[in-house]
Amino acid sequence: MKRILLATGLLLVSAAAVAAGFSVSSPDLSPNQKIGSKFVFNSFGCTGENISPALNWKNAPVGTKSFAIMVHDPDAPTGGAGFWHWVVINLPATMTGLAQGDGGVDSKNLPAGAQQIRNDYGMAAWGGPCPPVGNKPHRYNFTVYALKTDKLAIPDGASTAVVGFMVNQNTLGKASLMARFGR
Repeated sequence: MKRILLATGLLLVSAAAVAAGFSVSSPDLSPNQKIGSKFVFNSFGCTGENISPALNWKNAPVGTKSFAIMVHDPDAPTGGAGFWHWVVINLPATMTGLAQGDGGVDSKNLPAGAQQIRNDYGMAAWGGPCPPVGNKPHRYNFTVYALKTDKLAIPDGASTAVVGFMVNQNTLGKASLMARFGR
């Protein structure tokens, strides 16, 4: 009986440590709140500045060798696939965040080896929110993945689905922040 209680106690402590550990935040985004126009796409009828928001993360799991970031709108009317706004892989394990604007098309502010993947707008860069007019505000999930590999070997032209599969196959932990935008 003591062994069962001890094992149960260790599992509860381990689960609490994981739950209270890895987290993501942003000075530019408030959880469950509206995304500012600075970060909104500048096309398809939207007139934002299309600047990527800053993201910060802390307490990555032990054994993290790199990070990936994936930003997804599950509410996009795409037949169930949602819409990928930003995918960045191969960020070094020493990183604890990206600054506002690091998701530009030129990738000049990303560390060597980091790679932006083509989003659903068709560009390898940040593509801000721009949901259809009149819909309820969409949710935008900003997820940072702690990976057990130094580098994901992604073939040129790979879809976000392939990248998502590779990221999830190598995930030690993930942390998310959700913000909203509608028009």
